[in-house]
Amino acid sequence: MSGMLDSDTRLTTDTGAEVAVAGMLGAGGQGEVYRVKTPTGDKALKWYYPACATAEQRTIVEGLVGRDFDDDRFLWPHAFVTGGRSGGFGYLMDIRPDRYQGLPALFRRQLRTSPLALVTAGLNMVEAYQSLHSRGIAYRDISWGNIFFDPDNGDVLVCDNDNAVSEGDSTGISGTMEFMAPELVRGDSGAVPGTQTDLHSLSVLLFMLLMNHHPLKGRAELEIRCLDEAAEKRLYGKRPVFVFDPLNDENRPDPVEHGTVLATWATAPPVLQKLFTQNFTEGLHDGMRRVRETQWRHALSEVRDTIVVCAECGRQNMTEPQSSTPGVCWSCGRTLILPPRLVVTTLRPKVERNLRLRRAARVYAHHLVAEPVRHRYDDATLVAELVEHPQKPGKYGLANRSAESWTARKADGTVQQVAPGQSVPLRSGLEMQMGSAARAVVSAD
Repeated sequence: MSGMLDSDTRLTTDTGAEVAVAGMLGAGGQGEVYRVKTPTGDKALKWYYPACATAEQRTIVEGLVGRDFDDDRFLWPHAFVTGGRSGGFGYLMDIRPDRYQGLPALFRRQLRTSPLALVTAGLNMVEAYQSLHSRGIAYRDISWGNIFFDPDNGDVLVCDNDNAVSEGDSTGISGTMEFMAPELVRGDSGAVPGTQTDLHSLSVLLFMLLMNHHPLKGRAELEIRCLDEAAEKRLYGKRPVFVFDPLNDENRPDPVEHGTVLATWATAPPVLQKLFTQNFTEGLHDGMRRVRETQWRHALSEVRDTIVVCAECGRQNMTEPQSSTPGVCWSCGRTLILPPRLVVTTLRPKVERNLRLRRAARVYAHHLVAEPVRHRYDDATLVAELVEHPQKPGKYGLANRSAESWTARKADGTVQQVAPGQSVPLRSGLEMQMGSAARAVVSAD
């Protein structure tokens, strides 16, 4: 594949370091991406097409580099690069690891993943964009093409960050039509891309991730003979209707053409259905009624903690976090068996969380904090896990993986100290003071 830059082309960063082009990685709508050799190792270089290498784009990229934003969920521009025969410019970023896959492959069912990984990816997406918004930066082009995820564990990586600008800045792009807020699609007076319109785009992305379908594509789209720009504006801006709008059924999914979204919606817990319905009914017409990141992260973390495995077929099922009604497996139709619930309560302020103690269930550091900055699911943040007794199959205990001792009170009133590395037998009514942060109780529904 040939591109604008030849191999071994020498370019210079804004700090004076020299980089050498090693080969082309790919191309997009704004430019080409190359692997380059730098003094600190191989990096990726996005190099703009001449038509896109405008003074406005240069200002945006230089501003993003100057922010020195350091977050492992973003391939953020960290050096401005100039040179070459054309006198163009671009920026350096880290190379995307192979484990991260694009959402189009998921939508085409080319990836093996799980409900646990998808819900985790959704939560990670929400927190990534929330991190950006908290710094006064609007992404403005949240879509399926700008985010990658690990289908095994739900880690995410946000790419193409060169369109992000400070809140209120009128430069840059408005987004991708399918994901744009209705007021932007219509071109309403005073409507500008920002964190408020990002909330709509984020909800569309979450719906597509979990439901494998666009929230506004139902019968109305099937009736369109030519899906041109005018038709898209009607569908996404002038007359948008949620496919599961409880008061308007004109855009319901077609049972033949849209069987997937009908099935996935039926398996979604009410806590998620409620938020999607709010965002794509009231939120379509009033930006202040859109679901906030804090609402999404709370709901998604609860759903993740209460995913259970069907005892018959082994498939993972999302359940309603506060419900003791088991429901049926989406795959085999058998009644689910709900494992015991671990109710974790933080001390100051008081916040209650419910975790289903499925096989290999884990408790992480964020479970012991009232309002965690970020949900992390890795060994470094592990504080407890469900383990099977080595000599007594079928007997389980909760192992202390933290650095603090616990005080456990059994249902008969006896007290046991659980040092780091030790475990306590799992019984209904077991109470534990998990260090200085929180207390937990085992409850059987």
